[in-house]
Amino acid sequence: MGSFTTTDGTDIHYKDWGSGQPVVFSHGWPLNADAWDNQLRVVAENGFRTIAHDRRGHGRSGQPWQGNDMDTYADDLAQLIEHLGLNEVVLVGHSTGGGEVARYIGRHGTGRVAKAVLLGAVPPQMLKTDANPDGLPIDVFDGIRAGVAADRSQFYQELSEAFFGANRPGSTVSQGTRDAFWLQSMQAGSKAAYDCIKQFSETDFTEDLKRIDVPTLIAHGDDDQIVPIGASAHKSAQLVKDATLKVYPGAPHGLTGDYEQAFTNDLIAFLKG
Repeated sequence: MGSFTTTDGTDIHYKDWGSGQPVVFSHGWPLNADAWDNQLRVVAENGFRTIAHDRRGHGRSGQPWQGNDMDTYADDLAQLIEHLGLNEVVLVGHSTGGGEVARYIGRHGTGRVAKAVLLGAVPPQMLKTDANPDGLPIDVFDGIRAGVAADRSQFYQELSEAFFGANRPGSTVSQGTRDAFWLQSMQAGSKAAYDCIKQFSETDFTEDLKRIDVPTLIAHGDDDQIVPIGASAHKSAQLVKDATLKVYPGAPHGLTGDYEQAFTNDLIAFLKG
């Protein structure tokens, strides 16, 4: 495990496993790099160098007051790539991390990027607007803000239910997995977690997606209760020039069990393809 300091003085923690072509993973809100541990290990075992960082304000990274915005997240990712001297990178982002990947390409291009993967990702935009009538109403995100502000510990415990589809008949997600979600969430600073809600919900990634000119895998569960597939993956697949859309029937936002195994298999096949 390592860390580096960004140009604004924020320490960013990262994991760096294996060797080979680099695959850099960006995590969802309000988690950290540990959310990718299963993929980091398996992908590294398949001959790749796997790297995952804790977004600023999350996990073991610094918790600055400033910079909790999508542009800065993308610039932090760019500085990580520069710090490690990476080229021919495959960028993989889940949920908010998918937005981070899209915004990185929108701001920094694909000069260092070979491929991209967006899993359960928030682009092109989550918020319902006149231009985005299929999005979710602002009340949904105001409710998330209220939950984080009032009792974030209880809120995260309850959020894990819909996140992993534990409220669906036949769910096999373990209490341990839900506990791990709570633990990672509680490691995020309350300021960063609160600020990030606006970023993952209101940011419009349409132009960023149009700038993606590398092979891209867009993967999404069709029972995602956090980032509904209709306003996200289906639209993103139309905006990204060279996109492959993979839909997992019945899968929730957070993939576990057979759903996670299916995605990991597809990810490795995409990396090696």
